Amino acid sequence: MNDTALSADPARAFILTGSFLVVGRFPQYLRELSERGLTILLITGETWREQAQAALKDPEHPASVIAEVAFVDGAVGHEGSFVAGAVAAASGWRQRYDIVGAFAVGETMVEPTGLLADALGLAGPGLRASRACRDKALQRWYLPQFSPASLVLPAGQRHTVALDQVTFPAVVKPVGRHSSSGVAMVEDQQALRRQLETYPDYETVLVEAKVVGQEFSVESLLQDGEVVFSSATRKDTNDSHTCSFVELAHTIPNDRTEVTATLLAANAEALRGLDFRDGIAHAEWRIDAEGRPFLMEVAARPAGDGISALYHLTHGRPLEPEVVRIALREPAGYPAARRIGRQVYLEHDAGIFDGVTVDWPGVEPVWAEEGEVWPEVLPGAADEPAALRSVMVLKPIGTELGPLRSSEDRVLSFLIDAPTAAELDAVEQRVRAAITLHVSPATGGEA
Repeated sequence: MNDTALSADPARAFILTGSFLVVGRFPQYLRELSERGLTILLITGETWREQAQAALKDPEHPASVIAEVAFVDGAVGHEGSFVAGAVAAASGWRQRYDIVGAFAVGETMVEPTGLLADALGLAGPGLRASRACRDKALQRWYLPQFSPASLVLPAGQRHTVALDQVTFPAVVKPVGRHSSSGVAMVEDQQALRRQLETYPDYETVLVEAKVVGQEFSVESLLQDGEVVFSSATRKDTNDSHTCSFVELAHTIPNDRTEVTATLLAANAEALRGLDFRDGIAHAEWRIDAEGRPFLMEVAARPAGDGISALYHLTHGRPLEPEVVRIALREPAGYPAARRIGRQVYLEHDAGIFDGVTVDWPGVEPVWAEEGEVWPEVLPGAADEPAALRSVMVLKPIGTELGPLRSSEDRVLSFLIDAPTAAELDAVEQRVRAAITLHVSPATGGEA
């Protein structure tokens, strides 16, 4: 046998996890790892097999730099269902590679990635954070000081729990889903019982008093349990006029500056309560009329939608390289914001989507349907006038559009930024007036 082969060191590898859809939306992680010469290994759901295999064969697709993909069976609503497949994949890889880092890009693989990092001695959120960040009921257990009055209805026991202690209006949440899926507001006992019938028996459900107030999120970078960067984002949702909680806008940095200190302090305390060690955290909060912060949920992965793109626009540097540095135990940091930015999702009428018109010089809509790579949006100069950076269409023509009940129901988004909040508000109104969604009535059936 060749002595050189015996002494050769295994290739240094990095494990990314999450749905292939989310990995495609964040190509900066793939680029950063590839430029470091690391072998990229991906764990994703079995449902993405066909799309992922096609992308790996396309030299123009960012995913073509991935060396190996493990497809695992599981479902978001089934607790721990992705763990066995992820452990099996990593068990084979650690025999052949020197695994130096692991990171969950998307929600579905947060818990198994935390287990992999723990066993391999890698930087990660830690076992408590990895588990609790996948279960809203556990977040209520570990962080009672930031929790609204709530009731946990365990899977299989939903009909045995007394509901007379529920305060209305109430919010009903499956504990393990994401993207606002299954989250609904109910006004009384009858509506609550109807809503509970919509969930499969295997799902644990959380019922809690609705917190009336502005919604925010806080994005944080942590190393060795210390926050090295934290920033608040203001959010708008459709709960003001519907029973759902679909996000319609993100503003970075938060333009309600009078509550920023409260948010950041509460968020830091919450992350300590979860013993969050290394990585990026995305926590969603509401502040009530008395100024009290309430945690809606917290995730041990990057923020969704276009929030990462907004950080790039407003801070002048992408967040993703800092997340990779943390995963590799390298010093990380992030500069202060130099502009203010906003992502807006337009609401739509029910019917058949016929297309979109954008009346804005130099800007054409980009079709970024499910599973496709989102276009990279580069920042301008700090003192540049307010600008429309991107218009993304998220559904194909011919889609039947219905009510906005989850993030997946949204059809169009745009990104803007400006030197000041007032200029940002002004350009948003101009862009709204310049975009027309064409929707025709559905022919038969309920929209």
